[in-house]
Amino acid sequence: MSSDSITFIGGGNMARSLVAGLIRQGVAPGQIHVAEPVAELRSQLTAEFGVKTYASAIEAAAQGTVWVLAVKPQVLRDVCAALADGARTKAPLVVSIAAGITSAQLVRWLGGQAAVVRAMPNTPALLGAGVTGLFATAAVSDAQRAQADQVLSSAGRTVWIDDETRMDAVTAVSGSGPAYVFLLAEAMEAAGIAQGLPADAARTLVVQTLLGASRMLDESGEAPAELRRRVTSPNGTTQAAIESFQGEDFEAIVGRAIDAATRRGKALSAAND
Repeated sequence: MSSDSITFIGGGNMARSLVAGLIRQGVAPGQIHVAEPVAELRSQLTAEFGVKTYASAIEAAAQGTVWVLAVKPQVLRDVCAALADGARTKAPLVVSIAAGITSAQLVRWLGGQAAVVRAMPNTPALLGAGVTGLFATAAVSDAQRAQADQVLSSAGRTVWIDDETRMDAVTAVSGSGPAYVFLLAEAMEAAGIAQGLPADAARTLVVQTLLGASRMLDESGEAPAELRRRVTSPNGTTQAAIESFQGEDFEAIVGRAIDAATRRGKALSAAND
């Protein structure tokens, strides 16, 4: 990231994963600043990564040309209000990873002129295996888009969205998506145990099956429907299971779930306005 300094407002798990990823990419710890009110977390950040930490968000923000807002959505408005004067004078790139907060809200809370990128990472980012949806306002330059992409790609892949109204769908698909996979794993484990498998065997079978299937999706380049077709032999065990799923309208259930999550995201954005 050349000579640019990055300030994280908030030093929680997602911020830590991004800090770790940036350092792996070669960003010098001295270029990274973290505002975190909890003294113990500040000490841990300094000890683990060698970054500079601050109790004050205002003091930390003064050090960075890129600000990553990594606090809970319910406190973000107050945090932005405290940083608004600095945003007007320093004109940083502001990257928010707070769910349900729109770019228009962020721009308004920061004084009306900020260049804002709204980002939605998911929890596998904690392992460097995440994916992040990104939206940039018109005030964000191409160079700033590249900066934002570098920050978030340190924790996994990135996908740029041109229409911010689709960010709630990003949240519903990938932000909430790991929970859907965990729910499937939970149900598969329970079903395996009900069929007589030992609990440890059921867990290993499920975890490795989901891991292997995900790798096939990622590495084969094939569409999910094609991969499913190849493993589903006519009149075989897999076909019986798939027919059971589809008899319960599985695809529609998933569609309704993602629609519900999308609508909830829109409602949360409106409530924060």
